[in-house]
Amino acid sequence: MTKKEIVKTISEEIGLTQLKTKEIVQKTFDAIVETLVEEGRIELRNFGVFEVKKRAARKARNPRTGDKVFVPEKYVVTFKPGKEMEERVRKLEEQANAAALAEAEAANAERALNSPPTQPAQMPTTGFEGNPNS
Repeated sequence: MTKKEIVKTISEEIGLTQLKTKEIVQKTFDAIVETLVEEGRIELRNFGVFEVKKRAARKARNPRTGDKVFVPEKYVVTFKPGKEMEERVRKLEEQANAAALAEAEAANAERALNSPPTQPAQMPTTGFEGNPNS
């Protein structure tokens, strides 16, 4: 989903023009970035936490040439989803797993219906088929 699509969705839901909604969305993003720059962290309840972290300098390898290269330290933005987001995403995962299981079971059932009937397994003969006491 793009910012334009977010603006359109919100605009339709709250009844503001897309132009006004775009301004509000952009101001929200600007405030998040500004807070990250000034304070290094912003917590949005029921959504998650954005945080600026320093990634240490390190040695790496250029995948194309195989040469060792030095990667200087840098600041990166991390995001840790909030509890509500985690739960909603987990439900998606559970639904996907349930759907995959149902699909696999349906495929197995169809294979069983379409496969030729098998003969029951015969017990091997041992030469002692009669009454062992006789």
